[in-house]
Amino acid sequence: MQPGGQPDMAMILQQAQKMQEQLMTAQQELAEAEVTGQAGNGLVRVTQTAAGEVRSVQIDPKVVDPEDVEMLQDLLVGAIQDAARAAQELQAEKMGPLTGGLGDLGGGFGLPGA
Repeated sequence: MQPGGQPDMAMILQQAQKMQEQLMTAQQELAEAEVTGQAGNGLVRVTQTAAGEVRSVQIDPKVVDPEDVEMLQDLLVGAIQDAARAAQELQAEKMGPLTGGLGDLGGGFGLPGA
């Protein structure tokens, strides 16, 4: 803080710009990072980016039964949900430290949410 209790606005703006750059870098990493979800002990696997874009689906021929399409559908849903969970974990790992610091911007300056 500057004398008189006023926040150093240049410092706050510099911190905000640095945080924005870090967030953009983390978002780019998440768009490229891949996670894999599985169901049925790996009989069905879904690979997607951490940003949610499905890249591939692998189905073991053992689970392709024309008489039991519902089982295959359930396995696909399970694998997609597992991949989504893995993506959320990776997002929290990459973004958590950055977004957790947003409250620090107010740092005792009496700003809302601080």
